[in-house]
Amino acid sequence: MESIISNQILLKEKLGFFGILKEAAKIPFKNLNFIIFTCLTLLPLLYSLSIYESMFTQTIIEAAKVLREEAEAQAKMESDCILCSHLSWVEWTHVTNLDYLIGKISQKLVILVLSHIGILHLCDLFSTIATVNSSSLLYAGHKADSSLKEMFTKHVMDARLKGPLITSIYAMLFASVSLLGLCSLLLYVYVMGTTSPLFMIIFLIMFVAMLGKYLEWLAVWDMGVVISILEEKEGDVAIVISSYLSRDNRRTGIFLMAGFVLWRVILRVMYVFLALNGGGSKIWVLVVHVVLFGFTNVFKWVCFVVYYVDCKKIRSKKEVSLVRGDGVLSV
Repeated sequence: MESIISNQILLKEKLGFFGILKEAAKIPFKNLNFIIFTCLTLLPLLYSLSIYESMFTQTIIEAAKVLREEAEAQAKMESDCILCSHLSWVEWTHVTNLDYLIGKISQKLVILVLSHIGILHLCDLFSTIATVNSSSLLYAGHKADSSLKEMFTKHVMDARLKGPLITSIYAMLFASVSLLGLCSLLLYVYVMGTTSPLFMIIFLIMFVAMLGKYLEWLAVWDMGVVISILEEKEGDVAIVISSYLSRDNRRTGIFLMAGFVLWRVILRVMYVFLALNGGGSKIWVLVVHVVLFGFTNVFKWVCFVVYYVDCKKIRSKKEVSLVRGDGVLSV
C-alpha cells in the first residue's frame, strides 16, 4: 500500500508534457539577452540549413519527376501485358521503380547525407551547446541578469566540445540505424501493398511498434546529449545515465519527441508543397521554413533541459524514499 502511495506522489510531482512546455516557454523571458544570444549562435545553423534544404528540395523535385515518368511507363506496359501474371507483374514493377529511383537520385542522396553528418551536424551541435548551457542557468535561477557579453564569454570559456561531440555522434548513429529500419519497413509495406494485404498489415503493425520505440529512444539519446553538455560524461556513459534517469518518465519523453517530430514533418511537407507550387516566392518559403525549423530546434533543447531536471528530481526523490523505507519501489 505504501509503495502505491509513493508511486502516486511521484506521478503528481512530474511536470508532464504540457508542464515541460510551459516551463520551457518561460525561460527566454527570464533574460531577454538569452533570445539575442540564441539567435546569434543559431546563425551558422540557419545558413547551413538553407543550403541543405535547397539541395533537399531539388532531390524531391527530381524524385517526383522520375516517379511520374515511371508511373506513365508502367501504365502503358500494363495495358500491353496480356500473358504475364498480374500479381507478379505489379510486385516486379514496384521493385524496379524503387531501384530506378534510387539509381537516379543516389548521387544527390550521398551529398545530402554527407552534408548532414558533416557541416550541418557541427553547426547544430554549436547551437545546442549554447542553448543548453544558457537555458540551464536561467532555469536554475542563476545569471538572470547576465549581459550578452557575459553569455558569449561563458559559452567560449566554459563550454565542453569533446564530450557533447562524441555523445551526439553516438545519438546520430543510433538514430540513423533506427530510421533505416523504419524506412525498410515502409518499403515492405509499399511493395506488399497490392500483392499481399496480410503481409502489408503485419509490416504496418511492426512499423507502428518500432516507431513508438524509436520516439522513446530518441528522447533518451537527446537527453544524453544534454547530460554530456552539463556534466562531465560522454558517449555511451551519458546515454546509459540518461536511460537510468528517465526510467520513470519515459512517457513524457515520448510525447515530447512525438510533438517535435510531428511538427517537423508538417513543416517539411508544407515547405515541399509550397516550394513546388510557390513560383517566384520560393526564396521566401525557404527563409520562413529554415527560421521556423531553427527556432523549433532551440525550443526543443530548452524543453529537454527542463525534462532532464524533471527526471533528475523524480529519480532523486525515489532514491530518498527507498533509503527512508517509505516503500519498496522497483528501480
